[in-house]
Amino acid sequence: MTSRSTVRSSVSYHAGQAAEQQVAADYERRGYSIAHRRWRGAGGEIDLIVRNGDGLVFVEVKKSTSFEMAAARIKRRQMDRICASAAQFLEGEPNGQLTNVRFDAALVDAFGAVQIIENAFDQV
Repeated sequence: MTSRSTVRSSVSYHAGQAAEQQVAADYERRGYSIAHRRWRGAGGEIDLIVRNGDGLVFVEVKKSTSFEMAAARIKRRQMDRICASAAQFLEGEPNGQLTNVRFDAALVDAFGAVQIIENAFDQV
């Protein structure tokens, strides 16, 4: 017998994957290339890492009923963990910590619309 929480967890997982796919497609339409999906470092997971020329964008994807509710789910502690993982990722880049980077929040609402907030971590 499947518990209600297991079903809910599975639905959330698949909804998150679909949101990440939508966001990846949005970045690709804008000329970025997907470097990694769900890259895991010591600090935690980075949903998407995309390339733009010689720079990188670390993307946190959040899905909720509205853009506002999705944005509210990004907390300072999570941003710190993503930054720690990004620093680890940069160790393997040719320019290391001198690589041009930014941190975006990609918000997906209940209708599947995507809103990208560039340099989102600077706005908190």
